[in-house]
Amino acid sequence: MRILISLVAACLIALPAAAEPVRAVASFSILGDMVERIGGDRVEVTTLVGPNGDGHVYQPTPADARTLAGAELLVVNGLGFEGWMDRLIASAGYAGPVVVAARDVVPRRMEGSATTVDPHAWQSLGNARAYARTIAAGLTDTDPAGAAVYAANLAAWLDAIAAVGAEVHAMVAALPTERRRVITSHDAFGYFGEAYGLDFIAPQGVSTEAEASAGDVAALIRQIRAERVPALFIENISDSRLLEQIARETDAVIGGTLYSDALSDPDGPAGSYLDMIRHNVRVIGAALGV
Repeated sequence: MRILISLVAACLIALPAAAEPVRAVASFSILGDMVERIGGDRVEVTTLVGPNGDGHVYQPTPADARTLAGAELLVVNGLGFEGWMDRLIASAGYAGPVVVAARDVVPRRMEGSATTVDPHAWQSLGNARAYARTIAAGLTDTDPAGAAVYAANLAAWLDAIAAVGAEVHAMVAALPTERRRVITSHDAFGYFGEAYGLDFIAPQGVSTEAEASAGDVAALIRQIRAERVPALFIENISDSRLLEQIARETDAVIGGTLYSDALSDPDGPAGSYLDMIRHNVRVIGAALGV
C-alpha cells in the first residue's frame, strides 16, 4: 500500500502545474469582449471602461493604475479613442506589450477634415475581423503555448461575425432607399454606415466631449422636417435630452437605444459585441419600417 501511495505521489509531483491565465487589460467593454472570445480560459480579462461607460471622457483611477501595473498585456483601440491612455500607462509604470486593435484598419476621415480620424472602427464587422486577428496575434506573442487555442477561437468567432453580417445586409436590403437616414447623438456610426449603405447624421462630432452648436441643431431640425426622417436614436453612453428636444420640434419619434461605444450590462440586449451589432440593426430596422 505504501508503495502504491508513493507511486501516485510521484506521478502527481511529475505533472506540470496548470498554466496561470494571461492577465490582460482591455481599455473598454467592446474590446474586453473580443479578448475574452479569442482568449477563452487562457486569459483573465479586466476592462477599464465598463458597460455603458464613455471611453471618450473616462478618468482613470488609482485602482486602474494598479491593475495595469500587474498586467501582462494591454489591448487598446487606438485611432485617438483613448486620449487618457498614455497618462495611465505612465502612472502605472507599465512596460509590457500593447496591442492596438485597430492597427490594420483603414481610418475613416471625417467629412470636411483631412486630419480628424473617426476612432469607432469596430462599428464595421469587416473591421472587427481585423481587430480579432490583431488580438489573436498579440495573445499568441504573449502566450505561445496557447497558439492553437487562440487560432481555434479566432476561426470560430470569424464564422460568427460572418453570420451576423448576413443579418445586417438582409435588413438593409429590405429598407427602402429613402428611409436609410439615421439620426444619432454623436457621430459614432460612420463605419457602419459606409459598410452597409446607411446615412448616419449626428449633432455632435466623433467625440462626446464636443458640444453641438445651436446652429448645427437648428440645421438638423430643418433637415429632419424637410426629409421627413421618421425616427431618432438615443445612444447608451449619451445624454438623451438633446435628441428628445429635437424630437419635440419635429415629427420624428425616439426609435430606441443604440449601443455605440460600450456594451450593455451582461444581461442586457448588447452584452457582447455581436449582440450589440445584432441589437442595433434590429432596432434601426424596426423603427424605420423593416
